[in-house]
Amino acid sequence: MNHTNQPTDNENRYIICMKWGAKYGAEYVNRLYNMVKRNLTLPFQMVCLTDDSTGIDPNVKCYPIPELNLPPNLPERGWKKLTTFKPELYDLKGTALFLDIDIVIVNNMDCFFTHKAEHDDSVMIIRDWKKPWRMVGNSSVYRFKVGQNTYPNLLSYFEQNFEKIRGEVRHEQAFLSNYLREHHHLEYWDSSWCVSFKYQCVQPFPMSFFKAPILPKDAKMVIFHGEVNPPDAIIGKSGKWYRKVLPTDWIKDYWK
Repeated sequence: MNHTNQPTDNENRYIICMKWGAKYGAEYVNRLYNMVKRNLTLPFQMVCLTDDSTGIDPNVKCYPIPELNLPPNLPERGWKKLTTFKPELYDLKGTALFLDIDIVIVNNMDCFFTHKAEHDDSVMIIRDWKKPWRMVGNSSVYRFKVGQNTYPNLLSYFEQNFEKIRGEVRHEQAFLSNYLREHHHLEYWDSSWCVSFKYQCVQPFPMSFFKAPILPKDAKMVIFHGEVNPPDAIIGKSGKWYRKVLPTDWIKDYWK
């Protein structure tokens, strides 16, 4: 067994993303694929779990998003991400790095596969920027063992206890963090690798009205959460009046 939670030379590496609904088009998946190609020197297969593969680069292997056994007519939200932890996810078997399709990769990302975790069943994840003491991971970027039955009860526990869980947490990353800390291991990426556009790039009020967002030193990925996404940031479209976002030209250099 590979006790470092690091891919062996002959182990498959996957980049997994997910696209559903009409909010993000195929161009987000294609740009993500291009960014990974430019910044990952290790062999990989990119996979998109989606309800519509129209327009997605043929080099990206598309599969339907697995069904969750949950009450009908729930609002579309990140609960779907938990399906990546199915004991058998199609024919995927190896080490997977899940990436949200609206992130921007700005530097070499080999370390997200080569970094050694302390435990074989660890999930590597971003530590929440706003309230790090809560120990909740941000699931925009997480690494896990796919298709190896490493987390056999995670999804079934979630489905069987959904109403209770929904009353306790607001989103899938809080449930995932809590469950992994209790039943497996949760470890966090180096805090400089994944930066929040909202908290670490945009200048604090009132400087955001006068100074454009910056790219922090040593950042490898810029994470967009909240109202602003990469095309908004490029043109300076703000989500809220008090969180002014001036046009951010440097994003054009990477998000393509």
